[in-house]
Amino acid sequence: MIAETVCSAVAVAGLGIAVVTAYRKRFLAAARIAAYALVPLGLVMTGIVGWVADTAFSPTAWLGFGVLGGAWALFATTRAVERRRGGKERKAATRSAQPEAVAPTASAPSLGQASRPAPRPAAAPRATGASDDFRDIEAILKKHGI
Repeated sequence: MIAETVCSAVAVAGLGIAVVTAYRKRFLAAARIAAYALVPLGLVMTGIVGWVADTAFSPTAWLGFGVLGGAWALFATTRAVERRRGGKERKAATRSAQPEAVAPTASAPSLGQASRPAPRPAAAPRATGASDDFRDIEAILKKHGI
């Protein structure tokens, strides 16, 4: 009850200041002050102020905030430890999920630098039209090793 009265008084005082500001021909500032002044009144009318007042004196709500704080502290601690270690667990899991870069029957790794580049086939005479587009795309893919 007291919180609603205080919020209403703040809203009325803010609207009074907005009227004085508008009288001084500062309409933009007056509109902004009026907007700020109406926020507490809107909170009272929606019942949020009553809910906050009930929550502030509820032991169950405070225990809930304590549980949320504990969860946050646990999360922050695990993140700090992970950063300090360098994320070894995550890196190991990612590394084991990646396939190896060697073909099953290859004698050397396929991603290593080759001693000499693979021979390229001779360029065939170019046709016009959509096949040029596909050849350009094919050349880009070959350039990137795809």
